[in-house]
Amino acid sequence: GNINLNSPNKGLGPAGGVDSLTEGGAMGVAAANTLPPGLTEEEAEELYSDLAKVEEEINTLRQVLLAKEKHSAELKRKLGLSPLNELKQNLTKGWQDVQTSNAYLTASETLDGIAQSEAYKKTSETLSVAGQKTTAAFSTMGTVLSRKLGDMSSNYAIRQSISMPTMRNSPTFKSFEDKVGNIKVS
Repeated sequence: GNINLNSPNKGLGPAGGVDSLTEGGAMGVAAANTLPPGLTEEEAEELYSDLAKVEEEINTLRQVLLAKEKHSAELKRKLGLSPLNELKQNLTKGWQDVQTSNAYLTASETLDGIAQSEAYKKTSETLSVAGQKTTAAFSTMGTVLSRKLGDMSSNYAIRQSISMPTMRNSPTFKSFEDKVGNIKVS
């Protein structure tokens, strides 16, 4: 195929882009009748040249962006701006943007409309009554439980107030002690 040696990037070596593509590389293949339909060799060559330039610009911009990001991070560090603080600020700003957006305002008007509707009022009244009943049931249950616990603790207190010597001297305890003693012996 015809390789244009007068390309603007000639002599730039491997970084030159086009020449590294053309010398027996992609351009050679493209010239061997694998061009997309309706594209001449000259047009293809020009496109390859453009592509190389654009890719080089992209790489340059990447490096510039990286340098700017490093500089930005350094300034933020000096100012004591942590990523967390920034995130909070962004979230707050984002929420303010949402609140002033038409979609949000329309939605809240719709929600207000729903809140005013009869169906909603009936539903919320029903839920409110159900909630009150549930609360009542729980508080009743709580009372019953605390009463039961109270009974248990008062029984425990009564048992504790029976002094040990009195129990030891009772006939029931003596016979129990004898039985235990017999078990130990046998």
